[in-house]
Amino acid sequence: MTTRDPMSLIRIARAGGRTELAPPLDLGQRVRALRKERDWTLEQAAREAGLARSTLSKIENGQMSPTYEALKKLALGLGITVPQLFTPPSDTSAAGRRVLTKMGEGTAHATATYEHTLLAEELSQKRMLPYRARIRARRIEEFDGWVRHDGEEFLYVLTGEIRLYTEFYEPVDMRRGDSAYYDAAMGHNVVSVSPEDATILWVTSLA
Repeated sequence: MTTRDPMSLIRIARAGGRTELAPPLDLGQRVRALRKERDWTLEQAAREAGLARSTLSKIENGQMSPTYEALKKLALGLGITVPQLFTPPSDTSAAGRRVLTKMGEGTAHATATYEHTLLAEELSQKRMLPYRARIRARRIEEFDGWVRHDGEEFLYVLTGEIRLYTEFYEPVDMRRGDSAYYDAAMGHNVVSVSPEDATILWVTSLA
């Protein structure tokens, strides 16, 4: 399982439409800043995330690359989404912004079940997070419980067929052109039911 390089460059689109390079985003510094915003000790944050104190300390100090499961626990404990862990804080205004992501562009984040490619990642202070996902999972048992987070979510099937599992509804099979909109705080998972890995467009609200 691989995770995003926390030191990769994050490009931010400024209010004037000009795209600049921001300093590298350090995941450890980001996690520490989020923890201190909540006025939590290392022990409190580790307890909220269900992680060992030593593990969280190593993440904050850049001594280990966390697995996606650890990132999920950390995000849940902090009350944010996994992508928000990689979104740098900014005071940039949101007037007249635009950014393009062409085919083949975007940063991929591979896990055992999904491969996410973030779209429009140059923009800071987004109110929604769009990303393309290749669905590797074939069985619900491949997930370590439900995925759930704040906000609402929209998915649109691009290729292949998927089965959408949601906590309060029966599973539903979906194919190219089908879409779903749901409360992301409700447990949800997606698996491919076609021979090939399905691909979907996911849009998550950040408000």
